[in-house]
This record gives sequence, structure tokens and C-alpha cells, in this order.
Amino acid sequence: MRRRPAAGDDSLDPADWEALKRVFHDAVEQAVDHLRDIREAPVWRPTPDAVKARLEAPLPRAPEALEALLARFAEDMLPYGTGNLHPRFFGWVHGSGNPAGALGEMLAGLMNCNLGGRDHVAVYVERQILRWCKEIFGFPAGASGLLTSGTSMGTVIALAVARTARGEIDVRRRGLAAAPRPMLGYASSEAHGAVAKAFELLGFGREALRQVPVDADFRLSLPLLAEMVAADRARGCLPAVVVASAGTVNTGAIDDLAPLAAFCRAEGLWLHVDAAFGGLAALTPDFAAPLAAIAEAHSVAFDFHKWLHVPYDAGCVLVKDEAAHRATFASRPDYLAPAERGLAGGEPWFCEYGPELSRGFRALKVWFTIKAHGIDRLAEAIARNCRQARLLGRAVESHADLELLAPVGLNIVCFRFVAPGLGEAELARLNRAIVAELQMRGIAAPSTTRIRGRTAIRVALTNHRTTTEDLAILVSAVRRLGPELLAAEAAPAAALLPLATGR
Repeated sequence: MRRRPAAGDDSLDPADWEALKRVFHDAVEQAVDHLRDIREAPVWRPTPDAVKARLEAPLPRAPEALEALLARFAEDMLPYGTGNLHPRFFGWVHGSGNPAGALGEMLAGLMNCNLGGRDHVAVYVERQILRWCKEIFGFPAGASGLLTSGTSMGTVIALAVARTARGEIDVRRRGLAAAPRPMLGYASSEAHGAVAKAFELLGFGREALRQVPVDADFRLSLPLLAEMVAADRARGCLPAVVVASAGTVNTGAIDDLAPLAAFCRAEGLWLHVDAAFGGLAALTPDFAAPLAAIAEAHSVAFDFHKWLHVPYDAGCVLVKDEAAHRATFASRPDYLAPAERGLAGGEPWFCEYGPELSRGFRALKVWFTIKAHGIDRLAEAIARNCRQARLLGRAVESHADLELLAPVGLNIVCFRFVAPGLGEAELARLNRAIVAELQMRGIAAPSTTRIRGRTAIRVALTNHRTTTEDLAILVSAVRRLGPELLAAEAAPAAALLPLATGR
């Protein structure tokens, strides 16, 4: 085994491969120990000023030993992550990762494949993942798809295809400014902000996305959608696409997909489903029926890095009309010319289904995750989170000082602490303070949102490590922090005592 570079060898490979192995072994041990002991650590802790200062160092000119860099990582970075590995991370909708997926991520980095195209094994791994996804959502074998950074990019891609398929001109050649009628899209007022961003990026403009009011269960109102589409046609516009939500980000509401699909068929509208996290609940018995109509959509986008716990980032978009998908992005200049034999083969190339030619080997960490755990075990983790959400909702309703602010339909619970005599402004300030204290003390990390004008503590359960004890700790901490913060506000000089985790 070569210990030193050969004469004239100026590569970036190490002079001592055995030393490199030791660094990798140490790194793996650190990472595994961190995961093993994650429950004993604070959920989140802010990055210290000293670490921030070190991370403002100037551009390095000379090399540093990997051993030293690993030590810096262990001290300055590993303890200060987002917190989503911890079982009491309840904020936003962050997946909690898994060791098998992390192994796939490391190995993908070592292979360093470009998934823009060509004929190599990584292409076939991604195609296998796409076949599995089509099976999950009931899409036909001939549908196309692409792994993406997440649902935000998947939404851009899907809506670009909708623009091609429903447009009245060649949009790629002439642009939307040449369209005889303005193209419009529709999504509920609870739709993710990524939908509006996609409309902006694709040239429709934010005003082209019409917000449809929701019903009592926070689902898109089909009667109001029908009225809006008819009115927009009457004033000379071109209704083109409806974006349905399979799990809204605020409350987890699932739009009534089957009637929406029937309406879109009758009206000639493209139906895209934002299934970022909730769509994967289709794998569970309780939600298979309400999510079955995803199969009737023209496109769907979702994330592996949320409820399948694949390490960030990993999303997917599926499009039923492969020809329209390819027509939206296909462009093969001479330097990307296809070949019948050799590395330039492997038709069709993924770069013909999206905007990127340089694409990482995301599929490997997805493959490792699904193969290591099996889809049934992953589905059970999803179902368990949904059961936990219902349990938390009942716990909230059992306490007079807590108020449930939205129905618990999937995995999200929105509630608040209440106290006699407080108005909405005071309650909003108090509940924001409770969430901040939970985070700063490392007890739990929920987020906040607004539900019909009221500030809510929002708990999103997408963590396979969460237990019912973690929910009890959260409820206990909220109920103790509320009076404590009120007392501190009444007597500002009084110092807040550290709050135990509720064990």
C-alpha cells in the first residue's frame, strides 16, 4: 500500500491512507455516539459567540490536518445543529434522519456521481427509487419523475410542466408575455408559501395565484373554487392549474382530493398535489383512503427528508405526462449529445426533466433508508406519530389552561396556553414567550403559527424517536411556564428559575 505520493503526484489524495482510515473511523464513532446519546442533550442550544467568531476566520491558505478539523467539528459544530434529531423537536416539519441514510449520504459523497445523465449505476438507483414512488402513489409505470432538493423545487418543476401543458403558446420560445390570456392557478389560503414562490419564479406572478378560502377543517373549499374559476373565465383569463394540499403546513389538513380531481378533469385544469410530508401517510391504514386520489393528479411533489427520515436534502416530483415533462426541459446541445454505446448513453437523461445538469446522488441515501428499514416499518413510524398527535390533542383538551385551536387531522397539533383576563394580544405575546423559553432551555422545540388570527404553539410530529413521555414533558413544561412567565412579567426583577424537563 502506498504511504507517500509518487514523484510528481500533486493530487489531493492523502499521503497516508491508513491515517485517513483512522480519521474516518473516529468521525463515525463521534457521529454514532452523538445519535446514541441525543436524548440526554438539550433539544437545541444557540451557537456561542466564540464559535461564531471562529467561523468568521479569513480564507485559509495553508492546509490543516484532518484530525484537527474533526476536533473543530466536534467542538464547534456537532452540538449546535437544528435540533431535529432530538425526540422533542416539534418545530416546523423536520425529519429526524436515520443512520442508514447517513451511511448512504457518506458513500454517495465518496462516489461523487453526477446524476445529470450518462450511463452509470447511480442513474439506475434513482430510477428504482422513482419506480417505488410511483408504486406508493399509484402513478402509472410510464410516468416520469426526478429526485429534487425538496418539495419547493418539485413544485417549480411540476408547475413549469403545467405551464407547458396548459399554455396557449410555446412558452419556452416566446415567454408568458406573448400569451393571449393570463394563466391563473388556485390554491387554498393554507397552501405552503413555496407555491407562491413558484408562481413568481415561473413568470406567472404572485397575483396569478388565486387564494381559495378554506372550510371549517382548513381544507380548500371546492364550491368557492368553482365560483372563482367561472368568474375568472368570464373576465377573459385562462384558469390552468389547481394546487391541492395533502397535509397543510399549519394544521396538517388534507384537501378533499377526489372531488378536486373530478372538478379538474371536468374543467380541463392541471391538478398538482403538494404532498411534502402528508402524502406519505398514504402508506398507513388510517390515511390510505383520503390520500388515494393522489393517483388522479397530474403531478405530485413530496419529501423523503421529512416523514421517511432520509437525511437532508431529498425530495421528489412525479409527473403523469412524461412527454409534457420532457418537452418542458429537454435541451441537448452538442456537448451533451447522446450516444448508442458508452458513457454518453443511458437515455433518457435526468437533465431533460428539470433545470439542473449537475445533480448529486441523492437516491443512494433514500435507497439505504428504504432497504434498511423496509417500507412497512417506515409506515408504522408515520402511523405512530399520527396516534401521538391525537393523544396530544386529547391531553390539551383535558386541561382548562390549554386550548386546542384546530382539529387534529394528521400529525400537527395547534394549541395555546390560556389564562383568565388576558386579551388576544397578551395571549399571543405569552405563547410566543413560552415557545422561546422551551427552546432556550433545551426542553422542547415547537414552533408558532397563527390560526384564524390567534397565536398557536404548533407541534409537528415527524420524529421516529418521539415517545408519549416526550409529549407529557412538553405539556407539563407549557403548563408550568405559562404562570411562571406571567409572574415574571408582573415582577420583572424576579429571576426565572431553571425549569426541569418534567421527568
